[in-house]
Amino acid sequence: MAARAVKIVTEVAAVDRTFDYSIGDEDRFTVGDRVRVDFNHRSVRGWVVGDATVDGELKPVRKWLGLGPPPELVSLLDWAARRWYAPWARFLASASPARVVTTLPSVPAKAPLAENVAATAVHIAPGVIHLAPTLDPLGLVLAAYDETRRSDGSLLVIVPYEGWASRLRGRLEQRGCPVASGDSQWERARAGWPVVVGSRGTALAPVPRVSGAVVIDADDEALRSSAAPTWDVVSMLRERCSRDGAPVWFTSMLPSAALLEGGTYQRGPDAVGGWPRVQPIDRRDRDPHEGVLAPGALDAAHRALAGSESVAVVVISQRLGAGRLVACSRCGELARCAICAQAEREDGDALACADDHERRARFCRECGSTKLKNVISGVKTVARDVGDQLGQPVTTLTAAAPGALDGGALTRVVVGTEAVLTRVRRCAVVIFADFDQYLLAPRVGARHAAVSAVGRAGRLVGSRREGRGHVVIQTRRVRDVVVDALVSGQFDALIEDEVATARLLALPPYGAIASVSGDGALEFVSGLSSPEISVSPSAEGFTLRARDVDTLTSALRAAERPGSRIRVAVQ
Repeated sequence: MAARAVKIVTEVAAVDRTFDYSIGDEDRFTVGDRVRVDFNHRSVRGWVVGDATVDGELKPVRKWLGLGPPPELVSLLDWAARRWYAPWARFLASASPARVVTTLPSVPAKAPLAENVAATAVHIAPGVIHLAPTLDPLGLVLAAYDETRRSDGSLLVIVPYEGWASRLRGRLEQRGCPVASGDSQWERARAGWPVVVGSRGTALAPVPRVSGAVVIDADDEALRSSAAPTWDVVSMLRERCSRDGAPVWFTSMLPSAALLEGGTYQRGPDAVGGWPRVQPIDRRDRDPHEGVLAPGALDAAHRALAGSESVAVVVISQRLGAGRLVACSRCGELARCAICAQAEREDGDALACADDHERRARFCRECGSTKLKNVISGVKTVARDVGDQLGQPVTTLTAAAPGALDGGALTRVVVGTEAVLTRVRRCAVVIFADFDQYLLAPRVGARHAAVSAVGRAGRLVGSRREGRGHVVIQTRRVRDVVVDALVSGQFDALIEDEVATARLLALPPYGAIASVSGDGALEFVSGLSSPEISVSPSAEGFTLRARDVDTLTSALRAAERPGSRIRVAVQ
């Protein structure tokens, strides 16, 4: 047999290119396999990404390290590395097992659903589905399995959090669906198991072929990687399913412009009744000594405590962005920038927004008062004050706290950040202590974050159709369009406004944006030679804009990377 050579991508991400190595007359090496090679006088791991021509003397591959991602996925990961301006090795590592895998299990048949289970399936055409938060998505997943059962490949089901994925796996297994789970989940997925359920990383599941995909809460921030590379599940699965000719279902509480682009939009069942009852409480013109919870919120909390829920009251205190909100002590209006309408913050003896559009003296634009106050406290302070107001012991939960669900470990009153919404399963009332932190957060997608937070709170208290509990939002912006939509359960106007804003500002998908930060950011952006890229300074470094992603990433790859550290995040 003639000598062979293969192209290898090493795990050394800083050297993002392929190298040719000899494998002699071995025939077990296939695209995606993991290997060990000599690289720059070091022994490093790598992946086979293609065949090479034997030309001259090549270093031999030292060792075969078992299976990696299948060849079809290797090609997708090459696309992803170019799409998000990242080393190919980063994506290859994400799709590889944590240990050496040399054999794969046999794959079970795609059994049809039992008659009683099939009756609970909710058949909706593939596309973008505006789904109310309290509606159980299990029926949609069962319908997707039933519709793709006769196709080759695996059904991918993705939810924002692993705890949710674990519960969903159990529910599907109880209904007869063959789900890849347990310690051998990677091996089962690599073998082509019929159903693979998980969180964000499941978009890179090593299945040879995708028969379909379901993404629940597709606009949830947990489905976008915050660490470089900053890839997102929606873009990845659209490309992956397009390559395999597979249908994909995206559900969202408030579909974004990026999600709506290129997908058929439709409303799910019970679009209004599936939302929780929302009670806004105006905190303007309130007695500053009345405490964290206004009288209306206190009444709701006392009614909840009179019930039998093990966790009766949840209070959310989420601070978003830098600094505290500033409000007038006389009339209660928030200090906002006259140019961009963002919340203003204290900067010495002046007020200014995050973009520093206008520095001005400390006074209220509404009534002229110079007496201003901060309107948010830390979680511990809020928990102490809530405990004093309700006369109840309080459990404090943040993302840093150990994971817990409602039960003996929690008191009947829980105060914390949004982490509470993933740790508590059920309660009678959720109170947002300061909803303006969402409405005036200095970031793109603040409205989506606000709606999403209330939607996830609704999963704890139940829908307005059930009438079991409700969500209270304390705000100084009761006339805000987001508050109106949450109270009425009608989101069409808000969705249209978000799409119009994205078009006007050339936000994704109507433009491409990348942020560059780090010690070498200035040197890097100075080397961008494309006239189609605009560069503007930002708080972290620089923001790059282009008409589309291909134009942006082509310019990024053409620029010379500096020796100093940089971070490039492509949206």
